[in-house]
Amino acid sequence: MTGVAYAAGPAAGGGVGSIGQFIPLILIFAVFYFMLIRPQQKQAKQQKQFLNDLKTGKKIVTKGGIHGTITRLSDTVVTLEIAENVRIKVTRASIAGPLTKEGLPAPAKPAGG
Repeated sequence: MTGVAYAAGPAAGGGVGSIGQFIPLILIFAVFYFMLIRPQQKQAKQQKQFLNDLKTGKKIVTKGGIHGTITRLSDTVVTLEIAENVRIKVTRASIAGPLTKEGLPAPAKPAGG
């Protein structure tokens, strides 16, 4: 029986040691939250806001790399004019971001800062 008591070590006698064992785990979770989870949530919120603010005439790029101008909007479908009199329909979720005046995709802003 004494073998079990020795295997438990000094933490078996008090609760302070067991709480001390969780401090590194809590710190690791905090680092993951502030370095990974929170910035990703912020970026998703910005993308959702961008998709809600879409208007006809705005130049955008899709996640597949198609550049076009919005000609019609509905709740889930966006009609893009990719060339003169050439229109395609894409889902709203497939839009990656706006285009700059030079016709290049706008650089992604870091979500963490």
